[in-house]
Amino acid sequence: MEINSASFVISSTELSKCPTDGLPEYAFIGRSNVGKSSLINMLTNVKNLAKTSAKPGKTVLINHFLINKQWYIVDLPGYGYAKASKSTKAGLHKMVTDYVIKREQLACLFVLLDSRHKAHDIDLDFIHFLGEEQIPFALVFTKTDKISKLEFEANLSDYKNTLLMSWEELPPIFTSSSVKKRGRQELLDYIGAINDSIFSEEA
Repeated sequence: MEINSASFVISSTELSKCPTDGLPEYAFIGRSNVGKSSLINMLTNVKNLAKTSAKPGKTVLINHFLINKQWYIVDLPGYGYAKASKSTKAGLHKMVTDYVIKREQLACLFVLLDSRHKAHDIDLDFIHFLGEEQIPFALVFTKTDKISKLEFEANLSDYKNTLLMSWEELPPIFTSSSVKKRGRQELLDYIGAINDSIFSEEA
């Protein structure tokens, strides 16, 4: 699949303000500064479609981008940003939880993980939460250009082994680099396959 058009539609402060057209949505989430906005810009080939920042915690709204006039990329607030106030973190947690659990249009949630680090408890807790709620999701390891192949394979094995302690089967796993445009086609083809299934059911 290729992306021919991508445009910003709306930033929402809560679930009820999100688009109501029923189009499939593919949401991206991860710890602050994991490279979420850069990945979205790389996928769409539109520079600065999603706003990037050197300061973690930039995304505080649910941002919808209409792709090919058929489906949405959704940029969700990051989690685990320690410098946010307690009330702000509580508000963001509710916003994200409401979207993930209640959003019927959510076709897949892509959980971004920094390839430079071994498994973090905050990421593992979120992944287990998705499993308990039976949310369709995939893992995307980012920034693979900033680490050696050997180091990445060690970190990937750490994640897989940790998850397999409590999971019978691993979710789909992708590797990416926004700088090298690594993983772009694999992610788009995965989304395209899900879209084909959704649209064929509706036909």
